[in-house]
Amino acid sequence: MGKYEELAKNIVKEVGGKENVNSLTNCITRLRFKLKDESKANTEVLKNMDGVVTVMQAGGQYQVVIGNHVPDVRKDVDAVLGVLEAPTESGPKGNLFDQFVDMISSIFQPILAPLSAAGMLKGVNAILIFALGSSFAESSTSAIFNAMGDGLFKFLPIFIGYTAMKKFGGSPFLGMLIASSLVYPGFLEGAATAQFAESGGLNFFGIPFSIPPAGYGSTVMPIIAAVAFAAFLEKQLRKVIPDVIKLFIVPFLTALVTIPLTFLVIGPIMNTVSDALGNGLLSIQSFSPILFGAILGFSWQILVMFGLHWALIPFAIIALSQGDPTSLLTPSGSVSFAQTGAVLAVMLKTKNAKLKELSIPAFISGIFGVTEPAIYGITLPRKKPFWASCIVGGVTGAIAMGLGMQGYQMGGLGIFRYPSSISPDGDVKFAIYAMILDVCALAAGFAVAWALGFKDDEPTIQLSKEEAKLAATGQKKKLTKEEVFSPAEGKVLPLSEARDAAFSEGIMGKGVVIEPTVGEIVAPFDGTVMTLFPTKHAIGLISDNGTELLIHIGIDTVQLDGEGFEAFVEQNAKVKKGDKLVTFDISAIEEAGYSTQVPIIVTNTPDYADVIATSETSTKQGDVLITAIIAN
Repeated sequence: MGKYEELAKNIVKEVGGKENVNSLTNCITRLRFKLKDESKANTEVLKNMDGVVTVMQAGGQYQVVIGNHVPDVRKDVDAVLGVLEAPTESGPKGNLFDQFVDMISSIFQPILAPLSAAGMLKGVNAILIFALGSSFAESSTSAIFNAMGDGLFKFLPIFIGYTAMKKFGGSPFLGMLIASSLVYPGFLEGAATAQFAESGGLNFFGIPFSIPPAGYGSTVMPIIAAVAFAAFLEKQLRKVIPDVIKLFIVPFLTALVTIPLTFLVIGPIMNTVSDALGNGLLSIQSFSPILFGAILGFSWQILVMFGLHWALIPFAIIALSQGDPTSLLTPSGSVSFAQTGAVLAVMLKTKNAKLKELSIPAFISGIFGVTEPAIYGITLPRKKPFWASCIVGGVTGAIAMGLGMQGYQMGGLGIFRYPSSISPDGDVKFAIYAMILDVCALAAGFAVAWALGFKDDEPTIQLSKEEAKLAATGQKKKLTKEEVFSPAEGKVLPLSEARDAAFSEGIMGKGVVIEPTVGEIVAPFDGTVMTLFPTKHAIGLISDNGTELLIHIGIDTVQLDGEGFEAFVEQNAKVKKGDKLVTFDISAIEEAGYSTQVPIIVTNTPDYADVIATSETSTKQGDVLITAIIAN
């Protein structure tokens, strides 16, 4: 939890508690709850709560207005709501493959960190065996390290039972109950098969069934399928079971039906499907390992950006959890170092002091396998450095597959991947290969990005002749006002006529409203894009002189989910006055039933002696719209 923990808890409490929340989204200034019963929310308490600007109820949403720091508050509210046992989204979205990727990522993402930690613990044990020899391998200390690493993999279905049931909208602890039956000690590693062999084999009321030789411990697909069925059955039972006995009868009947069905039908079918898919991936590798490595290495970062890498990860987990080494993810190993080398090239080549400063932490985090700051903040906005890292990633991926490199555990990324390249008997050959390849990837990423070059940002400070003269004598030019030029064309209205109380009452700051006649927003000054909301309906800017401006396109247009909007800049981008920022379809917004009003707010109004709106009744792009008077 962050610094808004107390506020988050109070907000959730006053909207009626987590059990009253169907879903939560946020826009650039407010939390947007969909509540089961809005009458349970204490609206007046919320309005008077420190940290809450106001509360609005519109469009089927209960809107708690927070301000520009709403993303930080949202994180803490999510932490409070994190134990909800119902899905927050209704209905599948996208095509079948998109739904599959979404399902897999939702199930595995919460446990990927502990999975990696378990793999690293197994790697530490392998390092100690290599360093200390067979005497350590046979010691109880080594056995404890094995338990640390293998315990999660052995009982992996229980973890998946929780996350999968949550994804499918059932009760997570019921998912754990079903999974614990599959990994019950008597059914692990063929013990039950041997126990009942002389009495005719395994059967359930005379219906025969079989268990894989290693049991269902460490498996993935059977529990996912079982839980999907259980979640469906639980929902149907809740509709027909009387409330007075629903609490215990629903999970009883769900488990009573699902668990035997899993042993008899679901488990054997899903093991067959899993084996077929795994063998299919292995056959692609076998066809041309080097080509496979080149393609996956080149495209890995792109797959990660779109979440498509989740389609591969479960099959690597399946192999590793069963004790088999795998090369399925090997081509991606050095990609983070190629990306880090490209960042180093940007850092040393740029003349922009701010970009250079941002590159330093991005470079450091990249060494440890965290490349999001590097990708989204440094290389992707400049394009060529990003493609340089992809090219090098393709080459290193092909080389890794050519060398026959494999992974023995799920491990960390960056330098933390080396322990996972050490075999259980202490062979460090692949770990050494990985280190050498990573150094080469970093150097090659640097060289290719440097050679390709990139369009550098403007220098952080550009002085006019007058300013340079003042700077040379140690003086500073004193600003008396900041002019905000109109970002849109249309009719000008006073802010009090905005069709949203959060704006019209001046809660967010002073400003004006434009009723646009042209669906285009341009930069109203030289500055930086602080915030670009994913739905593109709102953008936050800060001028080079410190004026913070919110441009909100339409009222409640966050509901359009980006339909009819197109952005031409990215978050943290530098912009010049008149640069195109966003276009929007006025007709589409009106046809959807929303107002096209564009409130333009100086959100740091208290920093100024006054904020004065134009007296004109119409404006075009480039006209002076707002003047912020700077106190001397």
